[in-house]
Amino acid sequence: MKLDMYQKICLKNGKKGVIIEIFNGGEAYLIDILLEDGEYEQETIYPKDIKSYFTEVEKPFNVA
Repeated sequence: MKLDMYQKICLKNGKKGVIIEIFNGGEAYLIDILLEDGEYEQETIYPKDIKSYFTEVEKPFNVA
């Protein structure tokens, strides 16, 4: 499975983050994790650490 830059992911430890850098074609990732105080924490993770990923769905916008 190939993940992309800025892809939202959920880690096995329950944290959620956004991929900001991909190392060696997906051997490791640098992610931003938003903390409760509004600050960001950066963490290097590996594919074994990832539980799931999020996808976006585009839907039409209708003006009433």
